[in-house]
Amino acid sequence: MTRPVLLSCETISKAFGSQALFTGLSFGLSEGERVGLIGPNGVGKSTLLKILAGIEEPDTGTRSVRRLTRVGYVPQDPAFPSDLTVEDIINQALAENPSDDMDTAGRLAVTLGRAGFTDFTQPVSALSGGWQKRLAIARAIVLSPAVLLMDEPTNHLDVDGIIWLENLLKSEPLAYLVISHDRYFLENVTTRVVELNRMYTSGLFESDGRYSDFLVKRDETLRNQAAYQEALANTVRREIEWLKRGPKARTTKAQARIKAAARSMQELEDLRTRTVETRASIDFTASERKTKKLVVTKKLGKTFGKKQILKDIELTLTPGVRLGLLGPNGSGKTTLLQLLAGTITPDSGEIERAENLQVVYFEQTREALDPNLSLKQALVPDGDTVIYRGRPVHVASWAKRFLFRSDQLETPIRNLSGGEQARMLIARLMLQAADVLMLDEPTNDLDIPTLEVLEESLMDFPGALVLVTHDRFLLDRVSTVLLALDGNGQGLFYADYAQWETARRETSFEVRVAAQKPPSRDSKRTSRLTAHEKREWAQMEETILTAEENVAVCQQALEDPTIAANPIELQKRYQALEAARAVVEHLYARWAELEEKQK
Repeated sequence: MTRPVLLSCETISKAFGSQALFTGLSFGLSEGERVGLIGPNGVGKSTLLKILAGIEEPDTGTRSVRRLTRVGYVPQDPAFPSDLTVEDIINQALAENPSDDMDTAGRLAVTLGRAGFTDFTQPVSALSGGWQKRLAIARAIVLSPAVLLMDEPTNHLDVDGIIWLENLLKSEPLAYLVISHDRYFLENVTTRVVELNRMYTSGLFESDGRYSDFLVKRDETLRNQAAYQEALANTVRREIEWLKRGPKARTTKAQARIKAAARSMQELEDLRTRTVETRASIDFTASERKTKKLVVTKKLGKTFGKKQILKDIELTLTPGVRLGLLGPNGSGKTTLLQLLAGTITPDSGEIERAENLQVVYFEQTREALDPNLSLKQALVPDGDTVIYRGRPVHVASWAKRFLFRSDQLETPIRNLSGGEQARMLIARLMLQAADVLMLDEPTNDLDIPTLEVLEESLMDFPGALVLVTHDRFLLDRVSTVLLALDGNGQGLFYADYAQWETARRETSFEVRVAAQKPPSRDSKRTSRLTAHEKREWAQMEETILTAEENVAVCQQALEDPTIAANPIELQKRYQALEAARAVVEHLYARWAELEEKQK
């Protein structure tokens, strides 16, 4: 059954000044679809989203919304009045879109609860960037939109926040379009991926399936395109040789061949222009020192006010170690970076640094940047050249390595996009030789091609690296060891992301079991386990994990967009999900009962 199209645009075009973002673009979002939108920085992804949301108008073309379809929108950088509370923001959204059957108080409580808020009276000004993003998502979904448009929703969220968002999207019966450069996120939440890129004739390349399916199909398409381009180039070469022989153009056949040759030449030129792929050239400079121990911490601790952020942290950084830091927002990741870099001092413990240690530090916030400086001034405070690995490089050439045009050199930093600011900061850091690289969220606003270059550079860096990032793909690929901070000052080491995720799941399992234990009874009333119960007890954890996996399978089946318009099948799958959940709850209760009996 064909699903109805809820939101679409037809042959739209948009330009800013003489710079065309896209031309003749057509796109549709159908009921139940879960679409990821990707593409290099600067191709117009955010602009396209705003056009679809009705916030901006296209220069040409039309936007269409199905009758009575409500569209929600989450901007990349949400802004809220600082004098309002969390519940004020949600109430404001409800008041602007009233409904006769709306239970305002109930919707507010349920929505904020699902978003993880416990204090609804908390001022917006007190929220971190991650919690402001959660609030922006809550503001959008409280109105139960049929379509949700999200621009970089994982920016500023920690890993727990991203996992929360993934689970939220999987449970929502809506269609959504999400701009993201988070590859794990795209893999987990999309059933269709669209790339906006000028290299494609239509401006778009689309693929059904997950992000991994998209990569396979795109690779096949580009190989075919390269083969076609090579064949076309051979044709043009033959036609040029024929034209050079001075064919007599008096016959109709000869004139037709000349015109066909001209068309082939133009097609080849257009194809070559579109398919030129430019990527930032990132290559951090190492000091090449041979010191075995660059940084060593012993019983490191830091307290802010009454809260102990870090306690008894012990680690050793040596050349080749790439340490990834994990933990919820506020758990001390940035604090640990600052302690290691020496920008703040510990309250307890010791930090031993190699003599004349050279540290290059990428700060998460960009507040230190003077927004009035031009790009050229930010890259080269004085003169026209930078010194890279002992050699002078003209600022225009240096900027070009990071995908900046010469006419952008006088552009104020405030007018650069988030991705451009991130590339500019990386360009400055590359000029410094480092023993230790310390990067605090370097991936914010970077597109996937730049992320891939950054990954390769970090893996090739011979010094030590400390990396804080919410990009789980980059964290998993680059890190040789992970340190997970729990938010209470403690830290545990893991070999990789998969090991941390398994431990996180088991911890959640143990917490749920503990929460469902019955009140303790008098020891005289307890009895020992029978032989059958001992076998049951030994297999209980595996049984519960299997049952929870079945819940996930049932949940995925319920979210299958192909049955969104089939009420009978929807009801059957919903009942299967409820039955699977009931099995899990029964197993937890039985676990607690058996545990109590063996005391």
